[in-house]
Amino acid sequence: MSYRLSLLDKSPIADGESAAHALHRTLQLAQQAEAWGYHRFWLAEHHNTDRLASPSPELLIAWIIGQTQHIRVGSGGVMLQHYSPYKVAENFNLLASLAPGRIDLGIGKAPGGLPLSTRALQLGVHQDEKGNFAEQLALLDSWLDVPPVGDEEILRATPQPPRPANRFLLGASEQSAKLAAELGWQLVFAAHHNGDPLLMEQVLNSYRQYSNGKQALVAVQVVVADSPAEADLLVDNLRVYHVNVKDGPSVNVGSVEQAERYVRQGGYTDYVIEPRTPSLLKGTAAQVHAKLDALHQHFGIDEFVIDTPIAEEQARVKSLELLATHRLVAA
Repeated sequence: MSYRLSLLDKSPIADGESAAHALHRTLQLAQQAEAWGYHRFWLAEHHNTDRLASPSPELLIAWIIGQTQHIRVGSGGVMLQHYSPYKVAENFNLLASLAPGRIDLGIGKAPGGLPLSTRALQLGVHQDEKGNFAEQLALLDSWLDVPPVGDEEILRATPQPPRPANRFLLGASEQSAKLAAELGWQLVFAAHHNGDPLLMEQVLNSYRQYSNGKQALVAVQVVVADSPAEADLLVDNLRVYHVNVKDGPSVNVGSVEQAERYVRQGGYTDYVIEPRTPSLLKGTAAQVHAKLDALHQHFGIDEFVIDTPIAEEQARVKSLELLATHRLVAA
């Protein structure tokens, strides 16, 4: 099989466990992922939720690189709208100085939370000075690459690492494909949020065209078990609800309650909440790899970032191990 597997972790908190336990499971999973042969281990960013324990991927990256050997570690992603691009550049130049050649910087456009946390994260920010997302990303890119000079009148994001972080833009639109290509960043198509094959083909082709032949990574939701029936049981309670807001930002959430909180916190009055089928691949390891291989063959995808959206520890670890070890045997 000629595609790589990488892993996205959200530090899910299972029923009855503490955030501390969930975070230690994240570290253990990174160590296991390295042993199983995953190429990257990425941490997500989510705010103001009792179900996920990682609002700050940068902190977890620093923790994990000190307790792993060679796996690449990064963000999937930092939600740039909340932060100074200069500070993000400093953080990731520092991380890349600690672990040269192992750090990935993934940037996302979504808020990573509901309106209450978004307003708190952006408290005191002057939107007219901040610029739009493309301008923020271009600033971040420029500060990641400033050559080392002695002139203190030139703004640099120090320290300057020997090997800067690899850069990825997470998105699912032609706009994201064009922006990533213009800046020389790799695109990660977010099929774990929107697996529409027509949209995927359109965006991947656009990125390939804009970037003169570069291939995007694709993030997918995957659940593997010993049998198809067991996989079905594991995903039986998974739900996705799309909140479509007129003249406002729309989001996907995991429950009707979350959807209702989103519209309440945002003060939205003209909206529609629509249930959607989760975009995921499920079944035995052989069945899932057959689906990944079909995507690889059809779209030319060379790397998949695996998101396994179940919180129960044993089932999640087993799913990821089955996926990785079957791949090793089959290869």
